[in-house]
Amino acid sequence: METIKILYADDEARMRKLVKDFLNKRGMVVIEAVDGEDALDKFFSDKDIKLVILDIMMPKIDGWEVCRTIRRESKVPIMMLTAKADERDELLGFDLGVDEYITKPFSLKILCARIDAILRRSSGSGNEIIEVGGIELDDSAHQVRVDNEPIDLSVKEYELLSYFIVNKGVALSREKILNNVWNYDYYGDARTIDTHVKKLRAKLGNKGEYIKTLWGFGYKFEV
Repeated sequence: METIKILYADDEARMRKLVKDFLNKRGMVVIEAVDGEDALDKFFSDKDIKLVILDIMMPKIDGWEVCRTIRRESKVPIMMLTAKADERDELLGFDLGVDEYITKPFSLKILCARIDAILRRSSGSGNEIIEVGGIELDDSAHQVRVDNEPIDLSVKEYELLSYFIVNKGVALSREKILNNVWNYDYYGDARTIDTHVKKLRAKLGNKGEYIKTLWGFGYKFEV
C-alpha cells in the first residue's frame, strides 16, 4: 500500500504537532514546514508529496504566495487553513486553485475526512472514459480533452466537470453541486461555485456553453 506523504506548513508548533500526530496514527507521513519559505523548499525537494496543507498567515512568505508558486509548477491538491472566516479569502483561495478550505478551529476528524476525500478525487482511480459533445473525460488518467486537445484543469474543476457530465440534463442547485463536488455541507456564499463555473467555462472554450445558468437556482449541463 502506498504511503501518503503530506506537506503541512504552519508557524504554530502546537498545531503542527496535533495534526502530525493525528495523521501519523492513520498511516500518513507528514512533512512539517515552519513558514512559507520552508514550505516551498521542502515541496520542490520532494516529488512524492501528494497533498499540501497551508496556513495563510505565515512568516516570510504567506500561504497565498506559496499556493501561487506551487500552482505555477504543480497540480498537487492544496488545502488552506485560516483563522479568518472571511468569504473573500475563501473566494480568493478557490480562484488560485485551492481544492479545500478549512477555518480554524477545526475538528481533526473532519480534517482527516477532507484529506481522504481530496486524495480519492485526485487519485484518478476510475477506468472509464466518457465522451459527450466533443468533451472527453478520462477518469483513469484524470485528464480532459476538448475536440481531441488536452486542457489543464485543477482537481476541483475536473470534479465539477465530471459531476456536470454524469448529471447531463439534470437541473442542479448550487447547494447540491457544492455538497457533492466538495463532499461536505457548505454554508458560505454561492459565489464559490460561480467562480469555478466561470473558470471552467473559459477553459472549455465554445464547449463552455454546455453549462447553462439557471437563474436563482443553479446550473444544467446540456449538449
